[in-house]
Amino acid sequence: MMLLRKSKLKENQTIAIGGSKSISNRLLILEKLFGNISIHNLSDSKDSLILEQALSSAADTIDIGHAGTAMRFLTAFFAVQEGRTVLLTGSGRMKQRPVGFLVNALRELGAQIEYTEKEGFPPLQITGTRLTRNQVTIPAHISSQFISALLLIGAKLPNGLHVKLEGEVTSKPYIELTLSILTQLGISNRFEKNRITVQSLTGLPMPKAFRVESDWSSASYFYALAALGRKTIQLKSFFDSSKQGDARIAEIFEQNFRIHTCFTADLITLNPVSDFQNPARITLNMNDCPDLAQTVCVVAAALRIPFKISGLATLKIKETDRLLALQNELRKTGACADITDATIQCDTFEAPDSEIIIKTYDDHRMAMSFAPLCLLYNVRIENPAVVEKSYPAFWQDLNSLTIIDP
Repeated sequence: MMLLRKSKLKENQTIAIGGSKSISNRLLILEKLFGNISIHNLSDSKDSLILEQALSSAADTIDIGHAGTAMRFLTAFFAVQEGRTVLLTGSGRMKQRPVGFLVNALRELGAQIEYTEKEGFPPLQITGTRLTRNQVTIPAHISSQFISALLLIGAKLPNGLHVKLEGEVTSKPYIELTLSILTQLGISNRFEKNRITVQSLTGLPMPKAFRVESDWSSASYFYALAALGRKTIQLKSFFDSSKQGDARIAEIFEQNFRIHTCFTADLITLNPVSDFQNPARITLNMNDCPDLAQTVCVVAAALRIPFKISGLATLKIKETDRLLALQNELRKTGACADITDATIQCDTFEAPDSEIIIKTYDDHRMAMSFAPLCLLYNVRIENPAVVEKSYPAFWQDLNSLTIIDP
């Protein structure tokens, strides 16, 4: 357990955040599939390290632990590794996270995948084969990682890939991010209405050196610190033209907490507006960026701003049931939240617990989203090491920005 003593935010500090986990993981798969790619500023997250090691392994069993992106992307990757059989498994929690929609889609293309324990869930026995079918239908409301997993292997299929999405698309920016990377490699693709096409690629893609933009999901915690501490923070290696879905954090914090984002060269400056007054209420649909919800909810609760966040159905199948976890831990800060399968709402606030101890549920985002509360109270964080999943240097960077309030 880590004690975060009540602190103040230092003025005008600069932090260098590692490369985007989302971009890095897509590039790692594509580099292994096609080659001719060099990657710079690769994410230092545990998830990316696990994926990189799995792609380099010749073992018959691949254990990816808690790494959900690795499970989805590797399921598709190993499905096209002709002649190789792999048992793809993970942690106890990973075995509770459904993968059936992706497996069904791959089977529709001709993949040989079997469940070795519970139907619809890992572990998976995957025998790589040549997938000559190219038409697949998949529900659009599921995790975008399922769809991206298919798109990443699309150009490897001899007849390309045609995906029909049924229903409302969840986290659409992440699908567009995948397609943008394919385009940069010279892989033709098209996304019109509810249909996505990826053309087959023969030979090598165009030689490409990628410098991975820093991670906007990780940046969100510094937006929270700026909103609560009302001091300027600079973050390195972020781009105004970002394709990352979580870049929406800049817009959300501008509109609701008056944190202005200034882009200069390869860094951003988070500038709190001096005459900020709390909005009467925050109402957001975060269907396109659900990983930001915890950060927004914690800041709103800390400032005692009523809120309702919708579009969060995928949070129930993350590292933990994030909606339930949020409800439980927000209550310790005095925020009485109600949840449904896809929303969280808070209209009532009470006094916080005399000692705030945040349970992390083996979820990196629970630890980091509640950490900025140290600007208001002493806060204890259980199992602080969970941040290794996406941001190993988080606690050091937080410490460099804050000074204990005597």
